[in-house]
Amino acid sequence: MSDRIHTLSGYFHEYQKSVADPENFWARVADSFHWKKRWDKVLDWNFEGPDVKWFLNGKLNITENILERHLYTIGDKPAIIWEPNEPGEDSRTLTYRQLYEEVCRFSNVLQEKGVQKGDKVIIYMPMVPEAAVAMLACARVGAIHSVVFAGFSSNALADRINDCEAKVVLTADGNFRGNKKIPVKAVVDEALENTSTVSTVIIYQRTGQEVSMKAGRDFWWHEAIEGKDAHQEAVEMDSEDMLFILYTSGSTGKPKGVVHTCGGYMVYSKYTFENVFQYSPGDVYWCTADIGWITGHSYIVYGPLLAGATSIMFEGVPTYPHAGRFWEIVDKYKVNQFYTAPTAIRALQAHGTEPIEPFKLDSLKVLGSVGEPINEEAWHWYHTHIGKTKCPIVDTWWQTETGGIMVSPLAGITPTKPAYATLPLPGIQLAIMDTEGKEMTGNSVEGNLCVKFPWPGMIRTTYGDHDRCKQTYFSAYKGMYFTGDGVKRDHDGYYRILGRVDDVINVSGHRMGTAEVENAINEHPLVVESAVVGYPHQVKGQGIYAYVICDMKNRSEQSLTNEIKDTVTKIIGPIAKPDKIQIVPGLPKTRSGKIMRRILRKVAEGNMDNMGDTSTLLDPDVVDKIIEGRIE
Repeated sequence: MSDRIHTLSGYFHEYQKSVADPENFWARVADSFHWKKRWDKVLDWNFEGPDVKWFLNGKLNITENILERHLYTIGDKPAIIWEPNEPGEDSRTLTYRQLYEEVCRFSNVLQEKGVQKGDKVIIYMPMVPEAAVAMLACARVGAIHSVVFAGFSSNALADRINDCEAKVVLTADGNFRGNKKIPVKAVVDEALENTSTVSTVIIYQRTGQEVSMKAGRDFWWHEAIEGKDAHQEAVEMDSEDMLFILYTSGSTGKPKGVVHTCGGYMVYSKYTFENVFQYSPGDVYWCTADIGWITGHSYIVYGPLLAGATSIMFEGVPTYPHAGRFWEIVDKYKVNQFYTAPTAIRALQAHGTEPIEPFKLDSLKVLGSVGEPINEEAWHWYHTHIGKTKCPIVDTWWQTETGGIMVSPLAGITPTKPAYATLPLPGIQLAIMDTEGKEMTGNSVEGNLCVKFPWPGMIRTTYGDHDRCKQTYFSAYKGMYFTGDGVKRDHDGYYRILGRVDDVINVSGHRMGTAEVENAINEHPLVVESAVVGYPHQVKGQGIYAYVICDMKNRSEQSLTNEIKDTVTKIIGPIAKPDKIQIVPGLPKTRSGKIMRRILRKVAEGNMDNMGDTSTLLDPDVVDKIIEGRIE
């Protein structure tokens, strides 16, 4: 049974129903799933706690809704098609039946290694089908998975292992990325030197590179699953039991473990997938994200597989071995829905249209954009050259914390407008708030984006620190979830996301807390203090501009900035490496010691005409010196 909306009037009708009676609306959607026991009550909530519970006392296992539910109807249909980094290497297809068997085998391995309901399992793996198998096997035995992007450093990995007290790490010997072979197990070994809770590491063999194996702790994936039963009873879970923890950068240094639960996340990820992408049985769908991010969780693994879709998983990068690699894959598998990030679109746009010319792209029905607002120029390029002006673009806005898409056109139904996420999905009640805490009604308004009623896929807590969840998302506006984003509602009532209003930078669709990057920079022994801001970057959307006070000690600026970049790479990972580092004599601070970041942002942007009031600064002269040394 599908809850797919088919027309614009159908959208408005569903939206009205979802606002007038949210509980009945979501109960109807949830009724299409297999529950071991139906819920007693649809919703119990308050945003003061915050305390939100959906489908109370409902019993289920999300993997039964992916595997058993599809076994006898579409068992031979491809569930996951895996395309490797190298075009010459064989691709792999897992049907729903094969996926069921692989997940059951690996579930039996986890149970044999002592993994029980409620245990935490870290997944630090390349983009291989086994990463999805690992997630589903955890969910099947009731363990809580926490996927960590396999580009993060050993320090970042250790922080996450320690925060959730993980018992098991699932990893690989290495991964292929473009023309690089990257060590993965070596990073895990380094991380485990600073942790004490991990008793088992299971390693998938991908690159064949040498790795060290610790007796009693480390096991090869292929050896562990040998002879394991291809059937396994799914553990019964409560709707509000934790399904996974996914860490995201905050405006303070420590990463936040966003908690999602079994029932609500299941209902929301499938509903949004089917409606936004207008998925029809038989379609081939491809999301290019990494499973280390929420997009990979909701729209490579859970959403598509719950809907019985065929989901493509790609190991490589958009420009290797040539800038037409994405389009080659689209033609190879006759992809119908294609979902990627504006960063990738802009990077490919820079190569011109020549790499597109050999490919037909005539199977495409829907194009999607995720991670950050897509700029108009990239939107038009995508629409014209990839969609051949016939494919609607779904410009989706959502967050790790929301679990699924919140504001987006429904493909082919909602009239689109470049750079606008358009309208909220059914069940999503938005509010635009001014700085005084008043809701701004009507159209043609701009302010802070909030949500005033719960939805099933929303964050329940930040792991181990509920107060942090309250402070971050529920304290700015009483009785509301604050997204941290600015927004504009235009004369048509369409929403345009304006980006972060807090100290978070959106680099290539990945959120980086400025404090997290500053803490890493400050680890360099010659750094006295630093301040980090975002600035417009042609490909990444936002780049990282760092202002650093250093004890130079007769060092050249070049060697010092290179060392600082290496330090950040080591502590967080290459994704957080500053694009520009300016050595400065001081930072613009108020008399109370607060850094005036708006000045640093203006300098980074090259917008020095109006610095505003600098009279409250301790040393206004420092601004002139910073402008003088600005890096182009």
